[in-house]
Amino acid sequence: MNAPHSPQETRSTCPYCGVGCGVIIQTATEPSNAGRKRIIAVKGDPQHPANFGRLCSKGSKLAETANADLVLARATRPLMRTRRSDTVRPVSWADALGHVADRFADLIQQHGPDSVAFYISGQLLTEDYYVFNKLAKGLIGTNNIDTNSRLCMSSAVSGYKRTLGADAPPCSYEDIEQADCTLIAGSNMAYAHPVAFRRLEAARQANPKHKLIVIDPRKTDTACLADLHLQIQPGTDVMLFNAMLKIMMDEGLLDAPYIHRFTEGFESMVQGLRPYTAALAASVCGVPESDIVMAARWFAQSEKTLSLYCQGLNQATTGTDKNTALIALHLATGHIGRPGCGPFSLTGQPNAMGGREVGGMATLLPAHRELSNPAHRQEVADFWGVTDISETPGASAVELFDRLEKGEIKAVWVACTNPAHSLPNSEKVARALRKAELVVVQDAYLSPATVQFADVVLPATTWGEKEGTVTNSERRISRVRAAATPPGEALHDWHIATEFGRLLEKRLQMRGLADRRRAPALGTLFPWGDPQAVFDEHRASTQGRDLDITGLTYTVLEEQGPQQWPMPEGASMGKPRLYEEGQFPTRSGKAQFVFAEYTPVAEDADARFPWRLNTTRLRDQWHGGSRTGTLPELFSHEPEPALALNPRDAKRLNLQPNDWVHVKSRRSELLMRVRLDQGLGVNQCNIPMHWGPEYFAGLKGAGGVNALTLDDFDPYSKQPELKHCAVSVRKVKPDWQCVVFIETPNWLGLWMKARALFNLFDSALCVPIGRERPGVLFRAIGLGKPGEQAVAALMDLFRFESAHVLHYSDPVTGSVRQIDLQPASQGAGWQLKGVMLLGQVQSEQWLRHWFDQGLDVTPVQRYLLSPLQSPPGEQAAPVRVVCNCMGVTDQAIVSTLAELLPGDSNLEGRSVAELAQQLKTQLGCGSQCGSCMPELGRLVSSGLATIKA
Repeated sequence: MNAPHSPQETRSTCPYCGVGCGVIIQTATEPSNAGRKRIIAVKGDPQHPANFGRLCSKGSKLAETANADLVLARATRPLMRTRRSDTVRPVSWADALGHVADRFADLIQQHGPDSVAFYISGQLLTEDYYVFNKLAKGLIGTNNIDTNSRLCMSSAVSGYKRTLGADAPPCSYEDIEQADCTLIAGSNMAYAHPVAFRRLEAARQANPKHKLIVIDPRKTDTACLADLHLQIQPGTDVMLFNAMLKIMMDEGLLDAPYIHRFTEGFESMVQGLRPYTAALAASVCGVPESDIVMAARWFAQSEKTLSLYCQGLNQATTGTDKNTALIALHLATGHIGRPGCGPFSLTGQPNAMGGREVGGMATLLPAHRELSNPAHRQEVADFWGVTDISETPGASAVELFDRLEKGEIKAVWVACTNPAHSLPNSEKVARALRKAELVVVQDAYLSPATVQFADVVLPATTWGEKEGTVTNSERRISRVRAAATPPGEALHDWHIATEFGRLLEKRLQMRGLADRRRAPALGTLFPWGDPQAVFDEHRASTQGRDLDITGLTYTVLEEQGPQQWPMPEGASMGKPRLYEEGQFPTRSGKAQFVFAEYTPVAEDADARFPWRLNTTRLRDQWHGGSRTGTLPELFSHEPEPALALNPRDAKRLNLQPNDWVHVKSRRSELLMRVRLDQGLGVNQCNIPMHWGPEYFAGLKGAGGVNALTLDDFDPYSKQPELKHCAVSVRKVKPDWQCVVFIETPNWLGLWMKARALFNLFDSALCVPIGRERPGVLFRAIGLGKPGEQAVAALMDLFRFESAHVLHYSDPVTGSVRQIDLQPASQGAGWQLKGVMLLGQVQSEQWLRHWFDQGLDVTPVQRYLLSPLQSPPGEQAAPVRVVCNCMGVTDQAIVSTLAELLPGDSNLEGRSVAELAQQLKTQLGCGSQCGSCMPELGRLVSSGLATIKA
């Protein structure tokens, strides 16, 4: 095989959170593979102002996820079926798009434009978003186009619009370095926005007087570093913020001149705040009154106060109220429009803001125009050359699938998102997708749960293969550049939507349904030949608007780098900070105080459902894991789905780690194992949101955490209360268990096949495992003995066929144990290649330890088939990777720390920071992305405390 050409470098951005990190992609051309360009390395872009070269654990593994063996996971050809009983089969692009255009035209003719809908994604590029929005609202005449940003940022948007007048975060990342006091609410920033959090850590080191307040029901990695952690009860944020404002008011800590000159509505706020005493807030929120007073004083008395917030505020039926109550603190103290100040919403997706800029949601129009405003609708109609824009409100995310289940919407086109995983009450979503007359899924991957419902699968390009732009949390627009060759027949998202638009346009004209076009002689509504032409049309639509980017072009982005909006024609650069002059885009030009009455969570705990379930994030996974889930090592920090409980609650329920529990909400029920978390409050439990039906399922076919969650939504933002629901938790003792872990180069295909077995058991899961030796873990239980068919299917899928298999079976009990051995990769001896335990699984822990470590099992060979919890004289603790970049485990850190801190050592002057730096030097942990540093600090603190005791 010919060697690839010398590496080429391409600047782009990271496809994960809304920080919008710049990356440099290194590619190589393969002469032996038709000149195909593949990604060989990715590093942070030191010139990009969002990250200055830093990347998180996910971003640092982009090259590996791009080059994993994704043949089975990537969508490379259009797939289609014409009957639900059939399996999708490969077809041409012409056949696939022609079929969908015919079906859409039929439905529009028979049932009207609102019988079809689009559900798109904050991971699309701005150009992709623009085409879809014009397709729905301009050609078809429906506002049924919404996005998974509805699940993420819509409450933050509503909060900004109701108070400041526009969907415009006023801050920049540089404010993180300049603030004297930072308040983080509803965000485990260390996990969800780690690169921005690294900036905060550095800022605190540079400014010892900096105060950090963290508001979170859990003691997270972020909260562990706080000067003040307000561990409130879930959903009590409005009570807390109102009490803080009343304390400021009572103690004379407000900026009265600012309130008088630049705001309106404060008198109503004063009246509403009267009952919100610190004592009341302490009793409702469950935190000391003195801590609430301290937080209010720090916020108000600091010269520069910045707040950072995300899903803990947004994902609630009171999400807009939480946002407006927090913004009121900034308006009342004048902490806005100045360096180091302001309410800064942390965007959850790489281009959620770009999608809102082009109006790609059910309630919006391009360039921050409002669908409810007749003048705005006419402006867009004139710009696009159509007769009108429908005034009928479109279906937001939850409403869209409600209407799909009811049959009001007949067809849905899903692009670059996974509603079967991410939407609340996911069993209802699955029912809706089954009932739909047509489901089109446009995606780069075949692994998302939604794909199984598709009648048509359209293969799209993904990160590293696309051209366009994105906008990050600080309103900064960056160029996304293609570096690699797309696989198979995959096309760009904007291109797919454009081609479909042209086909549907012709079909509607033939049927006499194209009278929306004001001037048919102008030709197609979709005239673009490349993404730059789409961007230029979008750019023109912003003229005179608050986000005016008429001064921004692809050329400017190429020559001057990423720019913040607004950047109107004639401007030399974008605007880093908004509202510096106290002028706001409201009718009066003044910011608005909006009083929010405290309302409890939509589904409070009660006698039947006494536990508060909070859905959170994993450090090394992103959303549904379509990309991060293709790399086994990104599972090594949190290896499988589990319900986290406070140790005191676990003791009360007579639970030990890894015991099984039955978790039930008013919508569904799941079986899963338990893990203990000291950071959780009493009567609270937690499951990370990433564990969807791709990874585990069970009772009655329910799959993933969102089978439990609540789909009630905020009346202003229509964002659902994904964060919290009430559940019951009780211990269960399985009658039958099995566990399989196996090393295989075909782990991806095995994982996807194993998902078909989930519903054969009362609970089952399958996740990738390993680093240098990838494989899968499969676990299942039965509350009764499973049928012979289920066991046969399991053994058939995980068949051990090498010449070195040890086997034991007991026909009376049904127990089976198989051990697959292989020669050690280094030196003499034997390693475990695969383990299957059916019926009796007591030996799992020590076998898994020897499997993970690749140890020579010759010394314990006689015990491999025994059901012992550990071989005589051997102790094996579970291995957990703390630093994913360098593969450093907790055991390595603890043992090295013990060497650094012998029992008789002088501990005076040995700080956590000093010891963490020694571990960093000795083991390499924390030397790359730094995402592990908070946990590393906790391990060091724990080690110091143990020795001092």
